[in-house]
Amino acid sequence: MKTDFNKLKEDFSNVLLNNFVPFWTKYSPDEKYGGYLCGFMRDGELFYEDKSVWQQGRSLWMFSKLYNEFGGKKEWLNAAKCGYNFINDHCFAENGHMYFRVTRDGRPLVERRYYFSEAFAVMGYCEYYKATGLEEAKERAVALYDKMVYYYTTPNVFPPKVDPATRKNRGHSIVMIMMNVSQCMREIDDDPKYDKMISDCLDTILNVFVKPEEKALFETVGANGERLDSPEGRLVNPGHSMETAWFIMREAIIRKDKKTMERAIDILRWSLERGRDAEKGGLFYFVDVENKPVLSLEWDMKLLWVHCEAMISLAYAFWYTQDAWYIQEFCKIKDYVWAHYPDEGHPEWFGHLHRDGTPINHIKGSDWKGPFHNVRAFMLLTQIFQAMANGEKLDFS
Repeated sequence: MKTDFNKLKEDFSNVLLNNFVPFWTKYSPDEKYGGYLCGFMRDGELFYEDKSVWQQGRSLWMFSKLYNEFGGKKEWLNAAKCGYNFINDHCFAENGHMYFRVTRDGRPLVERRYYFSEAFAVMGYCEYYKATGLEEAKERAVALYDKMVYYYTTPNVFPPKVDPATRKNRGHSIVMIMMNVSQCMREIDDDPKYDKMISDCLDTILNVFVKPEEKALFETVGANGERLDSPEGRLVNPGHSMETAWFIMREAIIRKDKKTMERAIDILRWSLERGRDAEKGGLFYFVDVENKPVLSLEWDMKLLWVHCEAMISLAYAFWYTQDAWYIQEFCKIKDYVWAHYPDEGHPEWFGHLHRDGTPINHIKGSDWKGPFHNVRAFMLLTQIFQAMANGEKLDFS
């Protein structure tokens, strides 16, 4: 059966522009203190006021991206400015490290050992620079990116989670985000350091965290990339793995690198098969590569963001291969998403379900649920299916 790419494009753009975006545009920008509120009940009622700094950068990115690529509405640019100023004024500690959470009016609350807040702020700065041409935004992006590189390359900047004298681990997630942030920076700055970092991250992911003999991308490995025989060492996060897969696919498209594209598609296939819940449908949050127990009690939850990353990677894989298997798998995931995550009669969608597909609660926003994975996916899928409907091919010649 022939796939109707126009229909798929309309499905995603309709939810994006008539459901997700209106919710966040109406409720999230804080007119009193600036920045973005994120703790919402199902109809936009605020149930907590503290502000996630991750969400400040992610929402700045979203509103700027919408303005740049989905119609240039002034309200989106105004919403972006609201976040840009709040981040600059309230989200940095005196030592230059970004907070994880601040109060509604911008007072410090939580500072963590990680630097994902920096990553999302850089991404937001990049898109805001594209939207405004404001040189200060580009300068802030470059300076904050350089700080991330310092953190990334300098041992023991932050206290380690696991005592390195006992066990030296390496984590996949920071390598993944460094690659993605470098891809964003390359769009606004022609310094060759971004391509170098992307190449280094690609090499690390594909040769340290990916184990082809086990058909898995591991979240944690030993200091030299060795497989660890522990719950952490056996852990696969299918959502992270498929997110990484499409980051790599986009890089392969830019570089016209068929070998890298095909390795990314391998990661997608392995992760999809490992993550699939054959009994109840959808995708698990975590799995053990040897089918042993996972320590995280939320392992069997069904998270919207995981399914979003699966749909993006499957769409790219189909676009490249034209193999019907990928679009069939895509439609299975899409059908699951449409059947379980919408909240009929209420705006936005649920983010977290029990294994059986029922909502854990009715919240629409929190530190962990905001306008990022779902909005990003629905933006990208709208654009991908529009391109396919127009007959565009991926050129690797």
